[in-house]
Amino acid sequence: MTGSEESPSFRLAYVPGVTPAKWVKTWNERLPDIPLALVQLTAAQAPEALRAGEADAGLVRLPVDRSFFSAIPLYTETTVVVVPKDHLITAVEEVTLADLADEVVFHPLDDVFDWDGPPGEPAFERPATTPDAIELVAANVGVLIVPQSLARLYHRKDLTYRTVTDAPQSSIALSWPEEATTDLVEDFIGIVRGRTANSTRGRTRPAATSAADQKRKRSEDTGSRQKPPAKSAGRTPRARTAGSKPTPKRGKPRRRS
Repeated sequence: MTGSEESPSFRLAYVPGVTPAKWVKTWNERLPDIPLALVQLTAAQAPEALRAGEADAGLVRLPVDRSFFSAIPLYTETTVVVVPKDHLITAVEEVTLADLADEVVFHPLDDVFDWDGPPGEPAFERPATTPDAIELVAANVGVLIVPQSLARLYHRKDLTYRTVTDAPQSSIALSWPEEATTDLVEDFIGIVRGRTANSTRGRTRPAATSAADQKRKRSEDTGSRQKPPAKSAGRTPRARTAGSKPTPKRGKPRRRS
């Protein structure tokens, strides 16, 4: 190995609302010698970053370009409407889009939903980002429809949310360029799919073994090959040697008639 060779690493992109902590923890337990670097991107930035090789894989929002990317859907989020805590909507646990028909509904430029037609009354101007829209909701100017994870991410004490039963939903997937399905990508696929470290599916990696572990293993192997137990002390028959006479039997000689 030359000094110019780079150590392997894995770069994982993720979009707002996604919490990769549990998968990162499993990665660090199974592959402690391969660093995992997190790359936080907006939903719009993630596909281009993966195309450009700035990340090996990403936890992104569907849809993705399936002619270029492979994708494994992981889960679908509940859709909610974010409102001030004193809003009339807070009197119920669930609402429909029809219930929002008279509300000003913000549709930020980074909206993750592919609306055929946004519900409610349009705002005078579209906010640039979801956090900007959250600020406007807090000012009691209108309401905002988002995946539940974003409502939690941008939570404020003066805001709350309710489920919208008939709104579009956003799904999260693990995605990567199909032509760049590396061994490390396969390792991460196994983690998000819940495979055990010893699973026969996917790629298996031999565990690293230190010199001390190897020495201990050799000692255990030697101990397991024990000699057969020695026979108990006592008389053992003598081996006859070539040309030796047989030992006469003891007892009284017989009389000849």
